[in-house]
Amino acid sequence: MAKKFIILIFISLILIGGGVFWWKNREIKGKPEDYVIKDTAEGKIVENKRAGLTIRVPEGWLEKKMELLEGSVILYTPDVKQEQLNEMAPLEKGCIIETAVVYKKMNFDEIKEEIKRIHVGLGMKTEEFDVITINNRQVLKNTYDSVLLGPGMNICFSNNNKLYSLGINWASDDKEGCVQEFDKFLETVSIQ
Repeated sequence: MAKKFIILIFISLILIGGGVFWWKNREIKGKPEDYVIKDTAEGKIVENKRAGLTIRVPEGWLEKKMELLEGSVILYTPDVKQEQLNEMAPLEKGCIIETAVVYKKMNFDEIKEEIKRIHVGLGMKTEEFDVITINNRQVLKNTYDSVLLGPGMNICFSNNNKLYSLGINWASDDKEGCVQEFDKFLETVSIQ
């Protein structure tokens, strides 16, 4: 009985000590309110000061805050055709860009495994991963075609214990124009 009591106390101390350690070292999580959309002389921008992220909305595109988890913003062409913008279905027309920040440090292998885990239930037809350089920064590029999402591309990179994700989906007939707009959009991304 005394041994069980000592073991129980020992396990309790480990759990309490681990909880205190976790509490002191926890990561500050983002929230949807972190994303602020502003009209400026240069056009509309989306700013997330907590994440140090600023992006410019492509000219003529629309924007919508997504009030999920840590929040994100989608930018889309006015001609986008889908029943709902946050619906999981391939686009019939147009392009959608999504930006999100996750407060977690990850290397490219971890990011790749996380993407693969997310993609498991999405009916992937094709999927490719490449490490490329954009604006003097190495990023993980994931190009895919999914039964549920349709074709798209995602750019991910870590910076200061944050994972930045910038992705685009396009209607099959709009790929060329959407990818060109995404390339221009990536030039407007500022990380501090």
